Amino acid sequence: MSNENVIPFSVTLEVRDTCLCLHVQRAARALARRFDTALRPLGLTNGQFSLLMSLNRPQPATMGSVAQVLDMDRTTLTAALKPLERRGLLESVADPKDARSRLLQLTPEGRALLSRAVPIWRDTHALVDDLLGEGGPARLRSDLAAIR
Repeated sequence: MSNENVIPFSVTLEVRDTCLCLHVQRAARALARRFDTALRPLGLTNGQFSLLMSLNRPQPATMGSVAQVLDMDRTTLTAALKPLERRGLLESVADPKDARSRLLQLTPEGRALLSRAVPIWRDTHALVDDLLGEGGPARLRSDLAAIR
């Protein structure tokens, strides 16, 4: 093996200790696990909670508007919607302005489940906020927004 392609182990340690992408991914997975665990009794993941919450609006939502809120492509969004639609938590209806387009809305069952999930989300969020300390949550949101 040629030595020209060998990266010293010190570079591995440097990446491990300084890579913002790695640290954000690890934190995101830890947060996701925390919220997944909290929402599990309701049969929801944190992603499903976010998706249902994005549909909690006065008027049915377009696929594009939901995809934008969740920063997802439409294919991924469509796949994420299917299990929730099968559970009867949301429905997809034809857009009266454009029959080729679909509108998404919560069903009464979806609204009821979401109303049970919100207190769990609030409690879990309060625990995370406490871990971050005074001013930490707002600072973190601001810092993350700066990257987008």
